[in-house]
Amino acid sequence: MTDNTTLDELAAQESTLVFDRFDDDTAWAVGVALRDEASAAGLPVAISIRRNGQRLFHAALPGASADNDGWLERKSAVVDRYGHSSLYVGEEFRAAGKTFEDSSRLDPSRYAAHGGAFPVIVRDVGCVGTIAVSGLPQREDHRLVVETLTTFLGRHDA
Repeated sequence: MTDNTTLDELAAQESTLVFDRFDDDTAWAVGVALRDEASAAGLPVAISIRRNGQRLFHAALPGASADNDGWLERKSAVVDRYGHSSLYVGEEFRAAGKTFEDSSRLDPSRYAAHGGAFPVIVRDVGCVGTIAVSGLPQREDHRLVVETLTTFLGRHDA
């Protein structure tokens, strides 16, 4: 993903990476897939998967810190509020010549429109949760989630 990723490309990811169902076992399997991918690459990330506000999976790899947990919460709060990936929301503000921090009127200690949180979208239901990564530059956090979901959904009857 390049720095010039368009809103259309980000929206296409969201419309493509859709689950048929998302239960506790699915959350665990996605979390393990993300952790395995990050661990194999030696990435210092924290991972969180939530459904309806309940954390179903959390992992912190070597090099991640408690600060990453705060970022996970703030990015996930953006997805919960807007129903789009945290990168999409940040890009939407930037495309309008604004910053999320100045224009959203939301508390920056609770919301961060930085890449890395992605909506858990269930077919015929909508957004039911978040899959989030923190520890890398925002586009790399986003890419890790998208690439892992692409592989996961291609392998599983999700």
